[in-house]
Amino acid sequence: MLDEATFRRESDRALEALKQSLILAEEKSDDAPFETEEKNGVLNVVFEDDGSKFVFTPNTPVRQIWISALTTSFKLDWSEEARAFILPKTGEDLKTLTSRLLREQLGDDEVSLS
Repeated sequence: MLDEATFRRESDRALEALKQSLILAEEKSDDAPFETEEKNGVLNVVFEDDGSKFVFTPNTPVRQIWISALTTSFKLDWSEEARAFILPKTGEDLKTLTSRLLREQLGDDEVSLS
């Protein structure tokens, strides 16, 4: 398990990279169906059509990044091999999982994050 300082550094880096990818996806669309917000280390993606949202939270005590999306909780663990936070069940990293969740939420197979 990562020590607390390393977890904070890696989770901050991962969530910042995700935030930048989400903002870029918003900017590419003239009529983006979602808005990305960050407050107190929590990243939110708010969907304009129905007001639902995805919530990305670093959970320091268990050293995981938690995602609440599509009425489900996803708990990503740090993988030293991948140098990324991974969903153990599927092997998806944070950005890949978020892309899939966005596609499911929006019903749009074209959605992807850079």
